[in-house]
Amino acid sequence: MHMNDGRVVSNFILQALRNETITVYGNGKQTRSFQYVSDLVDGLISLMASNYSQPVNLGNPVEHTIEEFAWIIKKLVGGKSEVKQTDAVEDDPQRRKPDITRAKSVLNWEPKVPLDMGLYRTISYFRRELERSDQFQKDSRKYFDSPAVEYIQQSRQNFVPDKI
Repeated sequence: MHMNDGRVVSNFILQALRNETITVYGNGKQTRSFQYVSDLVDGLISLMASNYSQPVNLGNPVEHTIEEFAWIIKKLVGGKSEVKQTDAVEDDPQRRKPDITRAKSVLNWEPKVPLDMGLYRTISYFRRELERSDQFQKDSRKYFDSPAVEYIQQSRQNFVPDKI
């Protein structure tokens, strides 16, 4: 995922890492479903290995409101960012929840990486990218370790997917 792609995941993580305001467009009640890239790749590989030729949704059916997601990011990153609502974006979909019934039945596939694990990996990646950028200063406390790192590392020890 590119850091400046303008999507909610990268926007919220970068805002939190920089101790900026985490901006929620509209009332924050619109939903999204998030999936870690390895789950999508596994689904695509399963689809390519099959003889199935109809459309198959390889998304994650677990919904989160944008407001809830902002608070999840804030908790995982830590810091002093505030979560604030701002004007809604035109044509912002109100609900995104994929139906993976076909993927489960035809491909025996469903996402395996828990949201907090995928976010931990993504936050770590963005933190490293920020540290490499020209904006990083060695003595800066801007990009700090997450208070949730220990919790997530313990969760990682208990998480054993079929394949990642």
